[in-house]
Amino acid sequence: MFACYISQMEPMTVEEAFQDSDWINAMQEELTQFQRNKVWELVPRPKHQSVIGTKWVFKKKADEDGNIVRNKARLVAKAYCQEDGIDFNETFAPVARLEAIRIFLAYAAYNNIKVYQMDVKSAFLNGDLEEEVYVEQSPGFIIPTQSSCVYKHRKTLYGLKQAPRAWYDTLSLFLVNHGFTKGKVDKTLFQISVANHILLVQIYVDDIIFGSTNEELCKFSQVMQSQFEMSMMGELSYFLGLQVKQVPEGIFINQGKYTKDLIKKFGIEGKSSVKIPMNTSQGIGPDDEGKDVDAIMYRGIIGSLLYLTASRPDISFSVGICARYQSKPKESHLSAAKIIIRYIKGNPNAGLWYPKGGNFELIGYSDLDFAGCRLDKKSTSGHCQLLGGRLVSWFSKKQNSISASTAEPEYIAAGSCCAQLLWMKQQLKDYGIHAKEIKLLCDNTSVIAVTSRKFK
Repeated sequence: MFACYISQMEPMTVEEAFQDSDWINAMQEELTQFQRNKVWELVPRPKHQSVIGTKWVFKKKADEDGNIVRNKARLVAKAYCQEDGIDFNETFAPVARLEAIRIFLAYAAYNNIKVYQMDVKSAFLNGDLEEEVYVEQSPGFIIPTQSSCVYKHRKTLYGLKQAPRAWYDTLSLFLVNHGFTKGKVDKTLFQISVANHILLVQIYVDDIIFGSTNEELCKFSQVMQSQFEMSMMGELSYFLGLQVKQVPEGIFINQGKYTKDLIKKFGIEGKSSVKIPMNTSQGIGPDDEGKDVDAIMYRGIIGSLLYLTASRPDISFSVGICARYQSKPKESHLSAAKIIIRYIKGNPNAGLWYPKGGNFELIGYSDLDFAGCRLDKKSTSGHCQLLGGRLVSWFSKKQNSISASTAEPEYIAAGSCCAQLLWMKQQLKDYGIHAKEIKLLCDNTSVIAVTSRKFK
């Protein structure tokens, strides 16, 4: 086992990595995982089989505070050489939606469940490989006396197109064989009930969060360690870029550290904050007469803000409007994007609060910005869904068609909200919650008249 080495340099090539002993140890640690999992075996080069190249990828791993905590070297396959039907067949693997993660945390807060986190080390090296795959020896670690040989894989390798699916199938089969039930809607949610207590497990590729109404069931981590090499991280505090704070009163989710880094990255530190994310007196629209700005920089701002909407629904509408002008952004569009950054600067630690107890009633709200797009006069739908007052899902998107009256686009927006509510209704069944009637609220009298029946 190698110690945790930390280098501040992030090499671009294997030659650069060999100049730093910390990265050499990181590469050796990666190859040790290959030996431990019996991923491959060295064989003579096949005559009538393609051999896939490999490369090293280097990344500095940071914690929620941005501190470098680990140097990670990953050996990956050059999968662009793979041929469909020969080197791989099925590739799809389910991945949890962010709404599913927030529902999990909201349910945990509601039931006063402590959530824990663990990580599977080199997860993709555990997936069983069905196809016959050969790869070149890893750069920098070629065996001199067998330089013409290649590796035949027993298990998957990062970069292979079938690797995510193989890993999911392996983990899913393991959990099902240990009594877990797979979610009917979310195939990344697993649960097991024991004597009126429930253990919930949510997976996101190789990251796993879990919690139970009975702390004894959380010994599930020991079951995982019996099969896979795990990194136990204790109570959940940082997941998918979200900072998660668990307190006796509930769970708070935000992206405070990311927000502060974003403000610094785009030079808004010296600017004053604003109270709203848009200038309501002057809308955002086409600006043919305006001065062009750097499109790459503008797209970087939009991408960064879109990532922030994972915990900041208050900027979803504004960011969505700015995102419409990424092909040829003008100064007016850049100014509008920077106003959003100045807005979040006013409260960088804002986020979502999920209180303990109360009720867990599912309810949806739908609204519309009628003909708000200055380019084509299309309307923008907006809706959100709450569980007992806990905001877990929201949506803002320009509609595909132009409408002559408010009734039609309002109905489209309500229909979109209804679809999300029905998905959540099915999702909640895996938590043992069976909602009979769901409220959908909107402020358009025509839509209310058309949809006077209750949604079931």
